[in-house]
Amino acid sequence: MNFLQRFQQYISDNYLFSSKDTLLLAVSGGIDSVVLCELCKQAGYSFIIAHCNFKLRGAESERDAAFVQQLAAACNAPIHIKEFDTAAYAEKRKLSIQEAARELRYNWFAELLTTHSPLTPHHSPTCLLTAHHLDDNIETMLMHFFRGTGIHGLRGMLAKQAHIVRPLLFARRQEIKQFAAENDLKWVEDSSNVSDKYSRNYFRHQLIPLVQKIYPEAENNLVNNLRRFADMEALYDQAVEQHKKKLLEQKGEEVHIPVLKLKKAQPLSAIVYEIIKAFGFSSAQVDEVIKLLDSESGRYVQSATHRIIKNRRWLIIAPAQSEQAQNLVIDEDENKVVFENGELVFEHLKNKNVQLVNDAAVAFIDKEALQFPLLLRKWKKGDYFYPLGLNKKKKLARFFIDQKLSLTDKEKVWVLESNKKIVWVVALRIDDRFKITDATKQILKIQLIK
Repeated sequence: MNFLQRFQQYISDNYLFSSKDTLLLAVSGGIDSVVLCELCKQAGYSFIIAHCNFKLRGAESERDAAFVQQLAAACNAPIHIKEFDTAAYAEKRKLSIQEAARELRYNWFAELLTTHSPLTPHHSPTCLLTAHHLDDNIETMLMHFFRGTGIHGLRGMLAKQAHIVRPLLFARRQEIKQFAAENDLKWVEDSSNVSDKYSRNYFRHQLIPLVQKIYPEAENNLVNNLRRFADMEALYDQAVEQHKKKLLEQKGEEVHIPVLKLKKAQPLSAIVYEIIKAFGFSSAQVDEVIKLLDSESGRYVQSATHRIIKNRRWLIIAPAQSEQAQNLVIDEDENKVVFENGELVFEHLKNKNVQLVNDAAVAFIDKEALQFPLLLRKWKKGDYFYPLGLNKKKKLARFFIDQKLSLTDKEKVWVLESNKKIVWVVALRIDDRFKITDATKQILKIQLIK
């Protein structure tokens, strides 16, 4: 089977695209993308060429753009050329030049795939083809390994990922060079490919040749490892999905996880990471989340978008601004709850042992008047209670006016509730219906510690 046939076979075996699709080819003008063009041309595929001029190499950048323009004409293919001020973009976004160039080109490619093009009014491209080959994938795997990206990084690049297709991943660099020579292809050399200041080039020119001095078959072994790691990832993903099915309960915008079940799941760190990463949490936060399993209700860990809150026997993953973060259920056996104003500490006392204190941060409640579980929540419009010493109800909004609370102070007020009745406007006043009397036998002392 010749190189062109292997190319077509790889596309067919991996269901990369169909012969009816119009393809968008990312073409730099280097040997790999020129060979990709030639293969698509010989296979009879319909394609459009896209070239990025990053304005980083002066006259060389202009030479590359002119060369790709000529290549498109020779292939009778429509072409898009886009110029970028990469250095300015990198500085503005605080990115490296490499990161900036990658972001710019893939954003533009995505635009070309979604925007109706006047160049091809009847055949908009369905996928983007890049010229990454097997040697690129070996380098990618090693870079991911040293960077610590886990099993998903070790399998390297995929032949198809969303709208990005890499139909040359079957081919070694030497095979591509041989095909170019046999077909008398011309290409341009990027001088930055020689420099080892870029990490990929360092792996290519320094690290891999050094390893091959000790292990001559290193590259072939790494190729086999890529296949093994891809299989391992598939098995790993299947196991993770089974754990998620057993552990996660979707309730509206929230995900609820039973603490006892999660504690028994093994390997715990890996399972926790696979659950939380979808909500913006990093691997560095895994230990913090595991600590929540044995913490008091109300403790939480936060990402940019979500909170993971310990609430009794559950971990609740909720959007950061969710009302759930402002509702904590308290069981009778809990002795401490954490919330945004501090900690509530609960102490069960006999009436004869109590010594009352004149402190708004401490509440003495007739325990027998309570129904558990209690609810700690932010106050809301329409709330009312019976302030201590009064036999009639008063709306909290009016109570706050009487107390001369500022708007900011009002926003920070929480209430403790039993069976939909307010027991305590925290750190302000208890409800008269729950006060202790001479007949009280058991007392719940609640103290706010800021």
